[in-house]
Amino acid sequence: MRASSVAQARKMARDTDLFGHPRALTFLFATEMWERFSYYGMRALLVLYMVKYLLHPAQADTVIGLGALRSLLEGMFGPLGVQPFASQIYGLYTGLVYLTPVFGGILADRVLGQHRTILLGATLMAIGHFMMAFEPLFLLALTTLILGNGAFKPNMSAQVGGLYAPGDRRRDRAYSIFYVGINLGAFLAPLVCGTLGEDLGWHYGFTAAGVGMTIALAVYLYAMPSLPPDELHKSTAARTEKMPLDRNEWRGILALIVLCVPTTFFWATYEQQGNTIALWADDYTDRTINLLVWHGEIPTTWFQAFNPFMIFAFTPFIIALWAWQAKRGAEPSTVVKMAIGCFGVALANLIMVGAAWQSAGGPDASWLWLLGYFVVITIGELYLSPIGLSLVSKVAPARMVSMLMGVWLGTSFTGNFIAGWLGSFWSGMDKAMFFVMIAGIAMIAGAVILAFDRPLKSVIKD
Repeated sequence: MRASSVAQARKMARDTDLFGHPRALTFLFATEMWERFSYYGMRALLVLYMVKYLLHPAQADTVIGLGALRSLLEGMFGPLGVQPFASQIYGLYTGLVYLTPVFGGILADRVLGQHRTILLGATLMAIGHFMMAFEPLFLLALTTLILGNGAFKPNMSAQVGGLYAPGDRRRDRAYSIFYVGINLGAFLAPLVCGTLGEDLGWHYGFTAAGVGMTIALAVYLYAMPSLPPDELHKSTAARTEKMPLDRNEWRGILALIVLCVPTTFFWATYEQQGNTIALWADDYTDRTINLLVWHGEIPTTWFQAFNPFMIFAFTPFIIALWAWQAKRGAEPSTVVKMAIGCFGVALANLIMVGAAWQSAGGPDASWLWLLGYFVVITIGELYLSPIGLSLVSKVAPARMVSMLMGVWLGTSFTGNFIAGWLGSFWSGMDKAMFFVMIAGIAMIAGAVILAFDRPLKSVIKD
């Protein structure tokens, strides 16, 4: 990072407003919160919408391009029923949402800069969500959302790291706070969009997601004057100086590439939440709740709010734990934290094995099994996802940070694509064995990450 960039980061470090962090973090928090509201609001409905409505013949015939997509997927995987076809579409969508950030990072670093690229992405996503309200435009809407997310996502994440000077230990905690913003939006989304979609009609839920994205765009426009200088200026200056990457920068890039592979399998197992876990909640869960003075049934989409609620409920305690450990020199390294995250996903799926055994041949499983699942998988997520974002901001060369943030987010492309493929086994597989399979994959991913802790210590200076 150049001297002027360091000075800017230090100035921002003194301008504190939220939990001892730079004032601009508040605006990035709010923008990301509303963007995630729109994303998770639509995602909470997506699989149920396809399985229960859109992919049945009367509606499917009206969707532009759906027949060609079915032919392509069946040519690769064989005949697909409604649920496997929905799972494949879900995997493609959630996967491509995380592939396009690679190109969005390059676009920001080399052409438009972060600010204009974020505005482009936010505008496309708002349009895409409103398009979801029209059945024939379903695939075109998903495509617009994929492109918009690619422009938006890596540059928002990279701007958080730009608020801090090199070596500032608040960076990990800043990404955890930023992650609360992500999950506050994700918590509200199923309650609002999910309820509208299930009770009033699918299209009302999708429209609500579009409103959320429009708010995110408005917040970012308001906040732009207080945000860090555009990264395009830094990267342009770096290219003008013609400074090649040094040995340490190359080692940092290599460390990211090494950790990308097992992280992919973390996402392949974690992302069953919006797919097979949603179907489990709908088909195999006793969702009745009795609070003595009130009883009723938990809507299926509301289970998608459990994880984000727990994210912002648990984050202060996780941050406090790391701070307490850091004072005693016992805070786990970045790599160990990520391995713990994978082991958390494995344990969560073993809980679901118990739920599947209980409900086999008998009544539906209690919703408390899902509560336990979400508690454990949330802790696992907190140990990997925000820490991975912080890792990129630590080791990526300053002039490549947006591009490498896109590459890191690209692990979710392959992870979600694999998640969709794994989910296609759901309808034809014993449910306990399905959860054992998912737990085994997460466990292996964690073991692989842990094996790299010692070799990468000299590269990732925690």
